This record gives sequence, structure tokens and C-alpha cells, in this order.
Amino acid sequence: MNPPKEAVSNLVMSRITSKLDYGNWTAREKVALSCNILALEGHSETLAGQITLREADGTFLTSPLAYGFDEIEASSIIRINDRMEVLEGSGAPNPAIRFHMWIYRQRPEVNSIIHTHPPYVSALSMTGHPLAVAHMDATPFHDDCAFLSEWPGLPIADYEGEVISAALGIKRSILLVNHGFLAATTSIEESLYLSVLIERAARNQLQAMSSYGALQPIDPELAKESHDFLLQPSIVRASFAMFARRALRSRR
Repeated sequence: MNPPKEAVSNLVMSRITSKLDYGNWTAREKVALSCNILALEGHSETLAGQITLREADGTFLTSPLAYGFDEIEASSIIRINDRMEVLEGSGAPNPAIRFHMWIYRQRPEVNSIIHTHPPYVSALSMTGHPLAVAHMDATPFHDDCAFLSEWPGLPIADYEGEVISAALGIKRSILLVNHGFLAATTSIEESLYLSVLIERAARNQLQAMSSYGALQPIDPELAKESHDFLLQPSIVRASFAMFARRALRSRR
């Protein structure tokens, strides 16, 4: 008899997990590397976009305003409190981080938020269509990507934070119409991983829609199976390390 797929999956992961390279970076280095990775992925065409990482003491690491993600190094990272006052480092935080704080208050398990306006996500957000799970690579968003169907305005006041945090609910990510996307997860590795994947998922969706119009969604049961497998911590961490090594190579 063939063993169940779940048993095979668990056996494979138990054999390879200890052999995966997860890197060995500090929190500041992870924030800086996340900025660099997103720059390589086309998420840093303007000053729009923010990364925050909540630390155990309740403070937050972020990059300073008016620097491109490609410019950020570990020494650039600043530390702020929940009132967005700078505690360590030079520069000022992006004022849009204000809406991150709404999510952190609503979601105590969330430790990292990434929000950007990458080209394909931005284009998809202009169509009024939610993200579709019609390809294996999009399954990490199965039943886990909210959709805000109306732009509440520039997200620098409390109203926008309230609207976005309510629309996100308990999900890991959200597509914001006429805007961009946001990932809110337990780790910076996972938020970065989803940030890379959602831009590629949006690209694939737009290309498929332009070619054929109608999309063929993945069976929900199979999508959930793939979602759970691809969001295993070992896969998330190994993917972050791979993206980080790519960013480090680009500096040479």
C-alpha cells in the first residue's frame, strides 16, 4: 500500500530539516536584509513601503524614512516605540508605520509587518480583483489573504489603521485595493517570504487573466494541504536564507 501523503511529507521534512541552511543573522541584519531583498524584487521604486519588527521589549526595529531599501544596512536600522518616537539610531520612521501599530495592538502574535507597493500587486489592486489561488506557488495565500475592496486614503492617521487592521482580521496578508499589500506574521522571515511570493502570484494572475481571462482555481482541499506545507517554519526560514544570500551576492 502507498503511505498517505501527509506521512510521506512528514518523513521527508524530518530527514531534511536539520540539513537546511537558515543563516545566522541578528534582528537588525534581518531587517536590513529584508529591505535589500525587497529592493531586488522590485518593491522599492519609491519611498512607499515599510518593514517593522517587534522585539521582546515591545520596541520596534525599522528602516528610516527617505532611504531606498537598496541603501539600507544593519547600521541604518532605527529603534522606535509604539508612539513612533526614535529610541536608537538616526533619522525618522515612515509616518505610515502608524497603521502597523493598529495591527500590533489587535494581533499580539504578530511580530513583523511588511507593507509595499510592488508593480504587479499594485496593478492587480487597480483591477478590483482579489488575489486568486490558481497556481501552486500562490497556495500560501489560500484562505489566508484578506481583501480590502475600497481605499481608505493615505494610511497615516488612525482611521486608516482601524480600517486596514479590521479588514486583515486573523489572516497573514491582505491585498489593498488601489494601494498594495501587507503581510503580518509571527516572524520577519515569514513576512518577507510572503512579500516575495505575493508579488509573483500577482504577476502570474495578471498574465493569465490577460491571456485567457478566466482562471482555474485550485481545489480548496489541495490548496490547504499545499498552504500548510509551504508555510512550515523550516521552509520559510530556508527560503529567507536563500533570498538573503542572493541579496548579499548582489553587493559584491
